[in-house]
Amino acid sequence: MGEETGNTDWVAIAARFGAEVVAPVAAGLDRRPNPEDCFSWEIVEAASVAGLRTATLSTEYGGAGINSLTTAMVVEELGKADLGVSVVIAQTLKIAQTLQAAASPEQRDRFLPQLANNPRFLLAIGITEPENASNYFLAYPEDFRTTAKRVDGGWVINGKKHFISNGNVASLYLLFAQTEPGKGLVEGSTCYLIPRPSQGFSIGRVHDKMGERLANNAELLFEDCFVPDENLLGVVGGGFDILTRFFPASNAYAASSVLGVASAAYQRSVDWTRTRFQGGAYLIEHDSVAADLARMRMLIDAARAYVHKAARAADLGGSDWDPTLGALPKVFASEVATEVTTTTLALHGGHGYMRELGIEKLVRDAAAFLHSDGANRTLLLKAARSIRAELPTNG
Repeated sequence: MGEETGNTDWVAIAARFGAEVVAPVAAGLDRRPNPEDCFSWEIVEAASVAGLRTATLSTEYGGAGINSLTTAMVVEELGKADLGVSVVIAQTLKIAQTLQAAASPEQRDRFLPQLANNPRFLLAIGITEPENASNYFLAYPEDFRTTAKRVDGGWVINGKKHFISNGNVASLYLLFAQTEPGKGLVEGSTCYLIPRPSQGFSIGRVHDKMGERLANNAELLFEDCFVPDENLLGVVGGGFDILTRFFPASNAYAASSVLGVASAAYQRSVDWTRTRFQGGAYLIEHDSVAADLARMRMLIDAARAYVHKAARAADLGGSDWDPTLGALPKVFASEVATEVTTTTLALHGGHGYMRELGIEKLVRDAAAFLHSDGANRTLLLKAARSIRAELPTNG
């Protein structure tokens, strides 16, 4: 993930893209009753033209080679315009990083040019199941229900995933399946590259979500889906090693996406309180309101510093990486976003409750990341496990 190339200001490009392409249409797309219709290929194609969809690809494969810190900043700018769009692009950016680091040379040469050249090529990762979700963070001794069994020349996969971001729109999936029964999610699973279309692989329902609606989440269904040996990513039984080694910044990207929502809400609060005259003065002149704004600013700045610390450590690797950085920044950023958007709603009074101002959308969007990319309670336990591991043993 190393050093980025070139001097292009990708953060400015993302900010301009969000303001000019995403923000004008986000509210209308969010209100569509059919969740599939909330997703926009036009936005994806425009992101491709701007270079945002492929920005983490190395220049060898037609990207810009931006590092994790810059990616986190890009993702936040997109999140200011819409959380769902930020998630769609962030998923593709982080999985592209993983493919470059974990795939074989043959796999990279086979899939990365497709990603670079197809303006609708998105990526997804299939982990969560109806019976197994955040428990994989804690290494519970339980198997995935999605299984891969050895056959001549490859594997046959059966099972179901759900809640998968980009699930119904991706062209390539990193799928985790149980290959060693009885060893649990972490020790006994293997990762496969599943292109779409593939025989035996279909899309189930698209989930009808409360918020983050411009990103589709869907079920992945596998019925005797054959995967050739050349699509095995890494080694058998080494699925979660790929997550540990090549996904260090995933948590920081999730945190950045929801931090964008908090930043947008804060700016709405500043603009509103500067122009809303009530109680004999503009709202911002009332000390209680000014204190609310100061607290919002403090929380956002602190969350951003934490996220950037995690992203920078992911770039540096080695002794600079602290395992708690793979869990806690998202927890903190999502809690900050929840408080900031709720305060924004309160500061707008009855006006904030009306849909035309868009505050209620920010509240709904912020709620998504209390659960997405690992439920917060589970991530706290994951971090606690890392802290315990650092302690000297008794005796």
